[in-house]
Amino acid sequence: MAIVSQVKKSCTVNPLKMSQPLGGALAFMGVCNTMPLLHGSQGCTSFGLVLLVRHFKEAIPLQTTAMSEVATVLGGYENVEQAILNIYKRTSPDLIGICSTGVTEIKGDDVDGFIKVFRKNHPDFINFPLIAVSTPDFSGAFQDGWEKTVTRIIETIAPMPSGRRAETRVNVLPGCHMTPGDLDALRQIFEDFGLEPSFLPDLSGSLDGHIPDDFTPTTLGGISVDEIGKMGRAVWTIAIGAQMRTAAEALERISNVPFRVFERLCGLVANDEFFAFLAEISGQPVPQKYRRQRSQLVDAMLDGHFHTGGCKLAIGAEPDLLFDVGSLLHDMGMELVAVVTTTASPVLDRLPTEEVLIGDLEDLESRAKVRGAEFLITNAHGRQMVARLKLPFFRIGLPIFDRLGAAHIVTVGYQGTRDLIFAIANMLIAHREVHHDVNQASWCPTMEQESL
Repeated sequence: MAIVSQVKKSCTVNPLKMSQPLGGALAFMGVCNTMPLLHGSQGCTSFGLVLLVRHFKEAIPLQTTAMSEVATVLGGYENVEQAILNIYKRTSPDLIGICSTGVTEIKGDDVDGFIKVFRKNHPDFINFPLIAVSTPDFSGAFQDGWEKTVTRIIETIAPMPSGRRAETRVNVLPGCHMTPGDLDALRQIFEDFGLEPSFLPDLSGSLDGHIPDDFTPTTLGGISVDEIGKMGRAVWTIAIGAQMRTAAEALERISNVPFRVFERLCGLVANDEFFAFLAEISGQPVPQKYRRQRSQLVDAMLDGHFHTGGCKLAIGAEPDLLFDVGSLLHDMGMELVAVVTTTASPVLDRLPTEEVLIGDLEDLESRAKVRGAEFLITNAHGRQMVARLKLPFFRIGLPIFDRLGAAHIVTVGYQGTRDLIFAIANMLIAHREVHHDVNQASWCPTMEQESL
């Protein structure tokens, strides 16, 4: 069992953590024809907008209430009111999602109260979906903002079940660590079992990198507000990542839909449990192609462990992504010598390592250096650290702004796990080829055995 500790120092030197409002805004982007709105200064929104644009390489719909110093002191109702009216007039969204920021949280703005006053002053908006989420950026992290937003969407829109439940309909609540590519892969898996999944949020429809026929200033795709309203008719809710348990519990409380949480979908045992559950609830056997993919994964683990076994790993990521990838690489024989994350989570103390720090990339770098790490995994902000440590570097999480295709990385399922193992093993092989003379000494156990 890992010991989880909070690093205490005067300031964050090289941030790993991203803020709650950014996580909340991204969750809203998984709902079709939606405009996320940050209640704060223009700078807060501009910073988040640039980060998401650099990661996804797409146009990002994100607006601000543009709080000035005077508005912050006197209260932000007029800014919120004007922002909603302007957004509705110019973009005609189906939903406006409002995330608070540090400056308005410190002031104590009651955004839920603002919305009540707004509806009273503007009767035309009585039934229009306006969702406010408290996401102070001075506490928690990106994952917390995502979790709160999905829960709030469910509490606001998802109705009590009416009529007969659809026997093949399932709700899927993916965590923020899942890419649009992951969601596409999962959708295919569900459909191959004869199930009809509804993803909330669904970034695979809005941030998957497609070019739309017509420009829209709001989100390009994702789950519709109407479909969210039908989630109470599903037979099961499947939450992916420990962060989604609260949202699944909210949906069960409101609509009586039972749920199951899968804390990870990267790895052999995790996927065995997932596919067995789908076979159980669908009444269908596991399709042959997934049985073959499982066999391929077992072979990939056998081939890859010669290169990953005994390798000392330094890794920094959001808790669910850390647990997902870190657990797989431990299964592949890697030793987790330096582990840093952004916020508290119940999965952290079950990581296969001695210590997990809630800290920053400076903490990750110092521990990687002292403990002799041989491989580094984190987001693109780790690139300067790698240059100093001279280690092979695999990018995961958000942001990845110095490589293409971040939205299409797939690590779920047997096939996604297999491809991740190959990518990491090949990176280690390439690094050793560059920094060692493989003609003089064999560094691969299988090659040594063959030479004997």
